[in-house]
Amino acid sequence: MLTGMKHLHSTLAIVLLLALVVSIIITLGNYFGKKGYNRKIALIGLISAHLQLVIGLVLYFISPYGLQSFSGANMKVAQSRLLFLEHPLTMIIGIILITIGYSKAKKATSAVTANKTVLICYLIALILIVIRIPWETWSIFI
Repeated sequence: MLTGMKHLHSTLAIVLLLALVVSIIITLGNYFGKKGYNRKIALIGLISAHLQLVIGLVLYFISPYGLQSFSGANMKVAQSRLLFLEHPLTMIIGIILITIGYSKAKKATSAVTANKTVLICYLIALILIVIRIPWETWSIFI
């Protein structure tokens, strides 16, 4: 079950990255083209982020690198610290940014403000997510 969850989490990570890139590109085009806010495109990024979060949390609690790994000894090992602390914490912060960006854009009064909000929040979230993906242990490459 653990291997299947890891593969699902890795596959959904690709979906999330693609959804964020597509959302950012389309929102960037709308922002500079003075077009309306496309809520459905931003929603794709939001849904894929939350789906990834749910699978990631399930994996975190059933994995040996998850909650059971909290110890002083594991804090000294960079790979262990990445898997049980840095990766989940950074991903949660990124998903919170995506959620805030979508929510604020939904309440925005103008299309320019909505596009700008989604653009900034999704871009920062994408950067956070990309810098904390454990690339060397990513099951898609194994």
